[in-house]
Amino acid sequence: MKKIGLVFKEASEKRIKDSLKGSNAVFIVKYSGVKSPDMSSLRQSLKPAGARLFVVKNSVARRAFKSANIEILIKNVEGNCGLIFAKDEPVAPSKVLCNFTKDHEALKLEGGYIGDKIIERKDIESMAKLPSKEILRAQVVMALNSPISGLVITLNQVLAKFVICLDQIRVKKTSN
Repeated sequence: MKKIGLVFKEASEKRIKDSLKGSNAVFIVKYSGVKSPDMSSLRQSLKPAGARLFVVKNSVARRAFKSANIEILIKNVEGNCGLIFAKDEPVAPSKVLCNFTKDHEALKLEGGYIGDKIIERKDIESMAKLPSKEILRAQVVMALNSPISGLVITLNQVLAKFVICLDQIRVKKTSN
């Protein structure tokens, strides 16, 4: 019979592996010095962004990263670390994290993994400056709509000038 600690570690490692498979992005944060209510607040803030925070022992995280062939992230797992798994797009969770670090300087962004690319703290901060997915979609629609709108306006002006020209010819003929 296995000891309870070993069973818990195995379950945690399996949970991390499953979360890695189901996530588009993983962020690593150091939370030493952050109070428990603040961590709960961070968890609540991450939920609407499609992400969740998982605190685990470093040895378990290292084993999970090693078995998932992401050994390069192992160097970021030191001290009190938390893993943030983002299911959808990584921009919204990065905004939440950067806003939270402004108010709670004890939380440190260490890096992460998006798709198949390793990212650093500066990458997370630049991602947080990006507009949301809805705003980007609106900008693309406007960019696609712009040439069509310009063509419609041009054709409308040509027709308007043609009508003005015909009206001036009519006025000239009626006055003669």
